[in-house]
Parts: sequence; structure tokens; C-alpha cells
Amino acid sequence: MTFGFAPSAATSLSASAGSVNHVARMLEPAEWAAAGIPLLRSPREVVSGLHARHRPTPATAVVAVLDHEERLTASASFARRSTAATDGWEFRNALLAHLRRVIPHDLRRRTPVRTAVLLYCREGDERWTEEDGAWMWGLRDACTLHGLRCGAYITLTRGGWQVLGEGRGGRRPTLLSTPSALADTTTDHDPVPLSTGGGAAEALRRSAAR
Repeated sequence: MTFGFAPSAATSLSASAGSVNHVARMLEPAEWAAAGIPLLRSPREVVSGLHARHRPTPATAVVAVLDHEERLTASASFARRSTAATDGWEFRNALLAHLRRVIPHDLRRRTPVRTAVLLYCREGDERWTEEDGAWMWGLRDACTLHGLRCGAYITLTRGGWQVLGEGRGGRRPTLLSTPSALADTTTDHDPVPLSTGGGAAEALRRSAAR
């Protein structure tokens, strides 16, 4: 994947001291690529499943926890506050708060066994933005504080989805596409999520009834 730079509509960094702190709380694509983020075996299934469960709209973040077999353990979705600064510290706090609501921490484990991934829905194209960098910083820090392994950061735009740093993506689902039925995105061995926030209750009921 070739990384370009596109200014985010939500990014308005000035030369003030506060802006310097904001810039420090984001990850550049090269830093993310060097962090050893584990590759998803089936990114399309992960994206389609989260899209079907949460039906995200623009400026919605979906954080999901996967087990060692890449099965969904828990997930939560929330809308980014329009007044929030593009700051990884703010994003970290939001992610951590939602992780704490849906799954116990693994801080007692010497090595993380579960992985958190983040799907963020935004306008624009697939190129990295400062907003993406702030979400990456926030995801990495939230995982450290919750005893999880930091996983993929995925953007969902009008053009499709992209796993930043991996060079993988697809045309569907998109930011505006109709979510598939949940049963179409799972296989027989996929468990019903233990806890889900902000998703589609009807879709979860259909999954639980299978």
C-alpha cells in the first residue's frame, strides 16, 4: 500500500504548545509498520462482521477484541465527539472506557492472548491522515493499559476498507453500503460475542438463534 497524506477535516493543528502535544500523540505510518502489528488472517470477514453488527456511520469507531483464533470475543461502537481534538490521548481514553465496559482486562497475564482491532469510519480516501495517526496511538496505548495485544487499524470510507500498514483492502463494505445479514458474515465455528455495545440488536438475536 502506498501511503499519501491528506489533511483530515477534523484536523486543525496550530503552532501552539498544545498542538505540539497533539502531534506527539499520533503515529506516522512508518512507526505503525515498525510496531510489529499482527496481520489479520481474514480481514474481509472481520470488517464485514463488524459492519453487520454495528452498522457504523461516518465518524464512528468500532473496537473489537479477538481471541487467538481470530474469533470475536467482544466489541463496542461509539461516535467520535465532533468537538474533540485530533489527539491520541483523547481517543485512547474513549477506547479504554469502552473496552472496560465490554471485557475484563488481561493485565495479570505475562503475555497478551487477545487482540484488539479498530475499525474507524470516516470521509475522505484511503490515504493516511493525522486523525488516523491519533487513532493508532490511542489504540496502541489503550491495548497496553488493558492487557491486550494491539491489532490492526482499519478505515472504512466511501471507496471501501483499508488495513493501514498492510496494503490490504476491499471495495465492500463501504461507508454507505447496506450491512449484510450477520449470518452471512460468520461461519459455523464463530461464537456469539460475549458482549457488544452499540450494535444492531436484531442482528445479534438472529446470530444467537442459530
